[in-house]
Amino acid sequence: MSEDRRLEVLRAIVEDYVQTREPVGSRMLVERHALGVSPATIRNDMAALEEGGYIAQPHTSAGRVPTDKGYRLFVDRLSTVKPLSGPEKRAIQAFLDEAVDLDDVVDRSVRVLAQLTQQVAVVQYPSLRRSAMRHLELVQVGERRLLVVIITDTGRVEQRTLELATAPTEQVVGELRARLNALAVGHRLAELIVLLAHLPEAFEPEARPLVVAVTEIVEETLAQESEERIVLAGTANLARGGSDFTRSLGPVLEALEEQVVLLRLLTEMAEDSTSVAVRIGHETQHEGLTETSFVTTGYGGDGDAVARIGSIGPTRMDYPATMASVRAVARYLSRVLAG
Repeated sequence: MSEDRRLEVLRAIVEDYVQTREPVGSRMLVERHALGVSPATIRNDMAALEEGGYIAQPHTSAGRVPTDKGYRLFVDRLSTVKPLSGPEKRAIQAFLDEAVDLDDVVDRSVRVLAQLTQQVAVVQYPSLRRSAMRHLELVQVGERRLLVVIITDTGRVEQRTLELATAPTEQVVGELRARLNALAVGHRLAELIVLLAHLPEAFEPEARPLVVAVTEIVEETLAQESEERIVLAGTANLARGGSDFTRSLGPVLEALEEQVVLLRLLTEMAEDSTSVAVRIGHETQHEGLTETSFVTTGYGGDGDAVARIGSIGPTRMDYPATMASVRAVARYLSRVLAG
């Protein structure tokens, strides 16, 4: 059996099984695909694929279904990921362009991806540990109260109010604002603790308590807000996965509720060399997700991913379409955040 023909037969089986949700027999392959060989040859090819662990026979059915190994080979050999249509791309852009802040753009991204894939969508919030500072603002909101505003390059905004022992002068606040931005802009937040360590020395002794208080509140904010967060949408879509999948729905939903599980997967998949990473079935290494696949990619500005976005669905998913949707939403999300 030739390698190319085996891949064609496997591709046909995967596509038909995704579409029909029924085991695929040799007769169906002959009728639906121009494979250019006889039914007997196709049966021989299917037998070889089964022996290799790429397809399996469920129960006593005459048809075959892809295994995790078969899906993996199919995904690895995808030469192209079919692009979204023009109207789909325009709809994504228009929907995300209406976002008013980071929370809104994350919420819109997860909703539009769930709608495109009809699966569960997952968006990881940009972590402050991976973000860079865009601007730091100091606003006097009272005689002895100062509002510290941290704005990251991903659009994240954190605000803290500082109560001061003595009222600062506008000149000192202005100088501190200027020096903080000169030091901070463009730097990862994790680096700022080191950069700010010697800042008090640049001020007169009477102003140093204010400088120390502001740098401490910046550091406290970064420590408090370093916790990873994810947002889910479309869990109801799992109920439409077909009777063979809904039997596994309980464990899947339990796994999705454990954010630590999803965060671990997202972290591991960030190490993949491929632009769109795919974990299939048992590759998720979580018992509750063995009937699912997870497709993710990074998003962020200047080619440097600050977090990941993805889709979770049955292993019997339309991989090319899911990969295209995840990649497209990630690109628009990156564009919106960069703007």
